Amino acid sequence: MNLYVTDPEFMERFEHVTFEEVPHEEGQQLEDKTRYMAILATLIGCQGMEEYRLVLPRALDAGLSPIAVKEIVYQAVDYLGIGRVLPYLKASNSILESRGIELPLEGQSTTTQENRLEKGIQAQADIFGGHVKEAWKAGHINRWLAANCFGDYYTRTGLDLAQREMITFCFLAAQGGCEPQLIAHAAGNMNLGNDKEFLIRVVSQCLPYIGYPRSLNAIHCINKAVDAGKEI
Repeated sequence: MNLYVTDPEFMERFEHVTFEEVPHEEGQQLEDKTRYMAILATLIGCQGMEEYRLVLPRALDAGLSPIAVKEIVYQAVDYLGIGRVLPYLKASNSILESRGIELPLEGQSTTTQENRLEKGIQAQADIFGGHVKEAWKAGHINRWLAANCFGDYYTRTGLDLAQREMITFCFLAAQGGCEPQLIAHAAGNMNLGNDKEFLIRVVSQCLPYIGYPRSLNAIHCINKAVDAGKEI
């Protein structure tokens, strides 16, 4: 179905906002590769598969590397679960292979089964501060969080720590219902140099893909993180 034929008025307004107004808003712009990283993470978070299939080729054309794409998808598993992410892994593989990119890509893992917990604890501390180094002892899920989410994924190459925190922020903002975690990861982003203004730019560029309620909610969580930081 051609939406330009069936829904011309809608497409005219939607494309104006999405491709003209939002990307070029003064003071809210992002470098292309960063913008596409945020949008891809957001589309996984909100389960926007059809749009993901449209955006991923544009992201690759803009210079986003296949490794970066795969790292976004891999990391999404710990924030959305394999049940929601597996279709995006398959779609990404299909699009990459259609472009002649041979899979698997070069490995990016830097940890072993023996040191993943230790390295994950350090990654958490690098993001949130040394006070979280004992958090893994609070229970088995906290231990899994340190070893699996942070030890298996945050320690990988292909994306740096600040980029990983940005895409995590996008996963959480897009799926909704994760406000405590969204506030915590807004603070983690700011600890790594992704300041309030940067995060608002990220939300702004992702707004067409998640709508106004979740975008405004994300900005509220950013402000809550800023306020909490002032109280420390």
